[in-house]
Amino acid sequence: MKNQNRQVTRVPVVSPDNKPLMPTTGARARKWIESGKAIPKRSVIGIFYVQLNSEPSGHELQDIAASTDRGKCFTGIAFQSKLATIAVIHAVLPGFYKSKKKKKDRQSITGKMAKRKELRRSRRGRRIDRTKPFKIRNHRQKKFNNRRGSKLPPSVRANRLMELRILQEAIKIIPYCTLRDEDCGGDTQKNGCGISPLTVGQEWFRKEISKIVLVVLVDSRNTEGLRNQLGLIKDKSDKSKQTIETHGNDAIALAANHFIQYVPFQTANTHGYHWVGMCKVTPTPFIVMTRPKLFRRKLHQEEYQKGGILKRLGGTITPFGFRSGDYVRTTQKGKNIRLFSTCYFSITSTEEP
Repeated sequence: MKNQNRQVTRVPVVSPDNKPLMPTTGARARKWIESGKAIPKRSVIGIFYVQLNSEPSGHELQDIAASTDRGKCFTGIAFQSKLATIAVIHAVLPGFYKSKKKKKDRQSITGKMAKRKELRRSRRGRRIDRTKPFKIRNHRQKKFNNRRGSKLPPSVRANRLMELRILQEAIKIIPYCTLRDEDCGGDTQKNGCGISPLTVGQEWFRKEISKIVLVVLVDSRNTEGLRNQLGLIKDKSDKSKQTIETHGNDAIALAANHFIQYVPFQTANTHGYHWVGMCKVTPTPFIVMTRPKLFRRKLHQEEYQKGGILKRLGGTITPFGFRSGDYVRTTQKGKNIRLFSTCYFSITSTEEP
């Protein structure tokens, strides 16, 4: 006898006019593709979906919740419905790449800004003629008012922009109705909002994402209880691991908070708290996403080669020889891994559609 409670993966569906519909099962999506009722596609953020060739029988939508489990170097993003987990994304934030080097990673935003400052100061030093009096030296004149006092550092802005772009692309194929954002505190009655750049970045992100979807804050102290209630595992040993146990399970727990809550109860003889609601966690595609490490700001390498030649460095070529838009497929530890790069993201998926 077949198991009636078998958990299957859900596949997003869009109408012929690119309107997102409720996700379907993988078996039904394969039948649609084989019969010509739908076309297989893949979104910019690497999620496999199907587009119908004819008008659907209905446009009714059920609640789908999205969530963000934000960290310094990585962010987990999950999409959860009442009966299934649709997708989980592990975003490698560009502001602070996790590196074993003692110095800042040159590919991170902080590393690029530090290197740009170093090269700019060296160019200015070579341009100044120090044999002349100080007043007639070739100093750089102020061309514009560049002291506007922006409260959001470039590294934090890049991290929040990546999260915002992922959610903006996801809503085109997954009709989620709310975003559960983890609230880590940071505001005090004395100092108010914005005591750190990360807090300012969170407020900016919530202001921008609230333009397209309802944002609900979830206290970070409740994440562990939600995760234990769903039977999910948390890997706290090394959060840089690209596995669902590091940030993905926390994101699933936050999204499930839209369907289950820990609420108080009181009867004639007792009182306390209990769980209300229902939510099922199912196998789902796990996607690792990062920005392509492209060199766009440098014209050449800093060190000279033989003959006094500076090697060219720039364009859409990665350090590994791939270009933007290349598709790579390989096998690692018995799993099929797909890696393809777009103009905005470099995506690695460990699940077959």
